[in-house]
Amino acid sequence: MDCTIELHATGKGFCGIQGNPYPYREHRQNAQDAVALVREKMTSGNYDLIILDEINNALRLKLVDLEQVLALIREKPPLMHLVLTGRDAHEEVVELADTVSEVVEIKHAYRKGIEPQPGIDY
Repeated sequence: MDCTIELHATGKGFCGIQGNPYPYREHRQNAQDAVALVREKMTSGNYDLIILDEINNALRLKLVDLEQVLALIREKPPLMHLVLTGRDAHEEVVELADTVSEVVEIKHAYRKGIEPQPGIDY
């Protein structure tokens, strides 16, 4: 089995916290560009799995719109897996999803004063 992985880091870090210097409009534009990229990758037929890391938080922060997220779920090819991560998934996302899991934090480095790391935490 051939397995190729692509990683597209599209965010600009934590929106509005951790001293992030980018204005909201730049975060929103980045998120909108990411949705367009997902749609392009999704419709190409070249991917079995696409992970939208922290999209639930992006939705809560209004960086993406609910209808955009619901459309991605509805329009995904039948054999492709679409994984949405992040806390507090919107109830309509939960309703439309095939599988919903919850990850519970046992401990986190941030609680020990370790700053979030690019590529790991964002």
